[in-house]
Amino acid sequence: MKIKKIMKLMGKILLGLVSLVVVILVVLAVTNQVLLKKEASEIKNYGEKIAIFDGEMNVLTAGSGEETIVLLPGYGTPSPGLDFKPLINELKKDYKVVVIEPFGYGLSSQTKRKRTLENVDEEIHEVMKKLKINSFIMMGHSISGIYGMNYVNTYPNDVKAFIGIDTSVPNQPWPGNPTLTIDFLRYSGVLRLFTQLRPELFLMPHLTEEENKQYLMLNLKNTGNQAMRAEGIELDKSFEKIKDKNFPQKLPLLLFIDHGNAENVSTWRKLHLKQVAHAENGQSFELKGGHYLHRTKSKRIVKEVNAFLNESKITTN
Repeated sequence: MKIKKIMKLMGKILLGLVSLVVVILVVLAVTNQVLLKKEASEIKNYGEKIAIFDGEMNVLTAGSGEETIVLLPGYGTPSPGLDFKPLINELKKDYKVVVIEPFGYGLSSQTKRKRTLENVDEEIHEVMKKLKINSFIMMGHSISGIYGMNYVNTYPNDVKAFIGIDTSVPNQPWPGNPTLTIDFLRYSGVLRLFTQLRPELFLMPHLTEEENKQYLMLNLKNTGNQAMRAEGIELDKSFEKIKDKNFPQKLPLLLFIDHGNAENVSTWRKLHLKQVAHAENGQSFELKGGHYLHRTKSKRIVKEVNAFLNESKITTN
């Protein structure tokens, strides 16, 4: 009898705990939705909106140099315009810099277009046509190595050189996109709770206090949104499509590789060096500064970019 009473008591306690967790999650989710609506009016505009297909893509332009460098973000970047700030500040001294925020990123709208490799590149191409920039240097971070490689093979006359910042490469280790986890963080409000419990994890040293507030609001707004979620699911197919491709041999290629990834990720260094070896004019630099080298090593990156483009006779900086 005692065992039955104990088991019954434990069952009630467990049910009570589960009910409490459910109530907490409901409160968090409702609170998150209320705050998202409030924050929507507090997010400040930057850049300009370009009407493309069924939506608008936000584009930030800085500098007025003769050559244009187009910056493309890593997957899931909440605000490419703010994320690239240190690099923009260095590049704009000598170049016209165009930061493209894909659908679902930064201040860009959502889209019903599938997030295929081909569609993403077509959208970039259309943006550049709308800006009347027919020739440019492409510079991409992380997953933009995949989009960039496909772009230069699809639109070979657009790009004068490709510069990669710890870019994704064909046949790299790819665990897939944790869609369910991201969905939970987005809709439950748990991500917002994390930002309150560990705010230091979400602060960007290269941003001002106000910019950090903006970045955080965009993080909460954009993480796992419709377009990003669809893109994440599509990435498995995108990696498959690109597995046998490379950058055109005659295209100048400069790759910056994070030393940490090179040491810890299987084949990371080898696959990047393979790309460089394939190019007639290819260079690489392995830097210590984390995956987001554009935040930590912007001055060094721009120094090497200037030298490389000068040697390639693309610029005379």
